[in-house]
Amino acid sequence: MKARKIIALSMTAAMVLGLSSGAVYAEESATVSIDFEDGLYGFVGNDKTINSAAADAALSLVDYNGSTALEIASDASVKYVAIQVDALLGDAISELNSVEMTIGMTNPGGTFYSAAGCIYAFLGEDLSKDYSEWSIYLESGNPKTISYTVDPDDGLSFVAGSYIVLSVEDDTGKDYKGDDAATFYIDDITFYDADGNVLAADTTAEYVSAADEDRSNLFAVSDAVEFEGFATSGDGWSQDGFDMTEEILAALVPGSVVEITYSSENGDIWLVMPDAEAGWMRVGVGNYDGSGSDSAYYNGSANIAQITYEQIAAVCGDDVSTWGARMQCEASGAWEVYSIKVGSASNQIVAQNAVEFEGFATSGDGWSQAGYDMPQEIIDALVPGSVVEITYTSENGEIWLVMPSAEAGWMRVGVGNWDGSGSDSGVYDGTTCYITYEQIAAVCGDDVSTWGATMQCEASGAWEVYSVKVGTAAEMKAVKGLVNFEGFATSGDGWSQDGFDMTEDILAALVPGSVVTITYSSENGDIWIVMPDAEAGWMRVGVGNMDGSGSDSGVYDGTTCQITYEQIAAVCGDDVSTWGARMQCESSGAWEVYSVSVGTAAE
Repeated sequence: MKARKIIALSMTAAMVLGLSSGAVYAEESATVSIDFEDGLYGFVGNDKTINSAAADAALSLVDYNGSTALEIASDASVKYVAIQVDALLGDAISELNSVEMTIGMTNPGGTFYSAAGCIYAFLGEDLSKDYSEWSIYLESGNPKTISYTVDPDDGLSFVAGSYIVLSVEDDTGKDYKGDDAATFYIDDITFYDADGNVLAADTTAEYVSAADEDRSNLFAVSDAVEFEGFATSGDGWSQDGFDMTEEILAALVPGSVVEITYSSENGDIWLVMPDAEAGWMRVGVGNYDGSGSDSAYYNGSANIAQITYEQIAAVCGDDVSTWGARMQCEASGAWEVYSIKVGSASNQIVAQNAVEFEGFATSGDGWSQAGYDMPQEIIDALVPGSVVEITYTSENGEIWLVMPSAEAGWMRVGVGNWDGSGSDSGVYDGTTCYITYEQIAAVCGDDVSTWGATMQCEASGAWEVYSVKVGTAAEMKAVKGLVNFEGFATSGDGWSQDGFDMTEDILAALVPGSVVTITYSSENGDIWIVMPDAEAGWMRVGVGNMDGSGSDSGVYDGTTCQITYEQIAAVCGDDVSTWGARMQCESSGAWEVYSVSVGTAAE
């Protein structure tokens, strides 16, 4: 995720510089880099890279403290707002040494309450996270000047791709006093070089959000129940948590998964069930405590973890009533958990080689439907094995299809039990929904010509659909026990290959049931593996029909590709020692690979 973000942000910086002469030192009379008096703030946006469960804040320019300032308003007490410093400074980003800004706050009830948070900086080619804390404890100190300065001992610096995040993580009025959340204001942002010179900012720069929430290596989670109030933190090897609600206990059934959004010093997190009849139990700890236990599933950004019902049941027993009342978290280093939810787990579905339903963008209130007549290319794409992909938001998190003109009648598809019908459900996560051809055919019949001309969407609460596409359905497996192929980052032109010799750790991880996961970008969306030195010969693996061979295909979505051990073994043989020393990547267009890992796929 981080590496993909570097590319996106670097492109933004390049576009900005293409429109201007580039950032330069401000004139000596300049005292600040950004005062918002020009009415521009497109370089600011909501951030989810630190806390993927963070709510979005409303951003606007207002009069505050006798000046124009950026207002940050949200009902949530926790807020994370990113500032696109690399695009603001262009070539001068490498000169940036410190950031200073004014932050102020107002409390809705008129009573002053304290607040605190951090300025996070993402530095170096790996976007390592550093931070400085800020606080406003006294009304007489509101507003306040806060700052972050690069630590020279860390050996890191701002680079293309760097950004900063201002967080509010402690809102006393909201968190402890029962008041509404405070509103915050930013003004007079100043960028300094190491000599204290003010750096000019190009405020026409645009914020580029991080790629969508990183769901790599994870299960898709549907019908999730939020563990209300589960937000806590601890030092390494300390545990903390809460008593499970009735809703959470009811959701813990076979096939369910506990999903944790978190941050931790060492990237890990797991559950502790302290009161189980079987005893005090860690679940998902892997080998962090030397036990060699089963491991949680972690996404590539190490900020979402999942632990299945089956993993808990393996140590605590199948009867949830014996698991005890309390669920806790723990990690090997300092950690913080932002939220926990429990939902139904399934492998993620992706739509490969997808066809866009042009112009499908619409919205509606709860239980209202809206949509469009299907163009011929969408009708042609609706074949056995295909899937409809819907990107959306909705008040209650779900979305489904309505086929209003089908010969079989007015039909909902993928509604699940939202209408009480107990129908088959689409796979959805609040942002993307997948409904298969087979699910539509089950209610509308196998002959697409009888489905009617119109495809609509609907949800139980207010909803908005941003796009619809149809492609070949493929499953992205959840993967645990990841072994990173250290240093695997490279790029090439179309049909060129590059890679590295496999380490002993990677060779040991390549066993039946394992999966090679590649994070990448490519001109045509595809990527695959080349094994150039295999005894069986120079071999492409997961290429599909990109080279006309009709080979087996990896599962890819434009950012993540998975190729199984079994797919490699099918062309290179079952004996890993005959696969040669080297693993390479290739694509049909220009491509870049950011990381490669090997892990165990969920059964």
